[in-house]
Amino acid sequence: MDFLELVTIRQSDRSYTDRALEPEKLERILECARLAPSACNAQPWHLIVVDDEDKRHKIAEAASSRALGMNHFSWEAPVQIVIVEEKPNFTSKAGGWIKKKHFPLMDIGIVAEHICLAAAAEGLGSCMIGWFNEAKVRNTLGVPDSKRIPLIITIGYTDKLVRKKLRKNADEIITRNHY
Repeated sequence: MDFLELVTIRQSDRSYTDRALEPEKLERILECARLAPSACNAQPWHLIVVDDEDKRHKIAEAASSRALGMNHFSWEAPVQIVIVEEKPNFTSKAGGWIKKKHFPLMDIGIVAEHICLAAAAEGLGSCMIGWFNEAKVRNTLGVPDSKRIPLIITIGYTDKLVRKKLRKNADEIITRNHY
């Protein structure tokens, strides 16, 4: 499969089957995450693989909202990867201060998409979740109060078909040599 095909099939899957995830597939996904680039090679993330049923349910409880109908699919996912933001190295932090950019969040976006693309390449579905009770997730996993948790990624087999992507036309979002 070439890269364009991979990008075309990668989607946010919000339904998972009860099929278990093979450990070797998860390890390849994690290796892709480990190899993700970051500003000044800071790698400002810590990945927590949550596959224990009790903890998965606690994370799903923190991520789902009955009132808003949010993220109920998180209960079905056999694996959740919780991304914790770590401090950047000196060079990345100094560059961010000078340029007024928070490179760790950009880097976390990169590692998150590496995870999702790797999952798609393995025939798995994934979904990034940003809406969750961070304090509950932190308490469940023993993450220090001083750390932020920007994303949770659910991974598993899905029985949903690949949807047609609804995206803006290229001429609406791409220009050459001017805004």
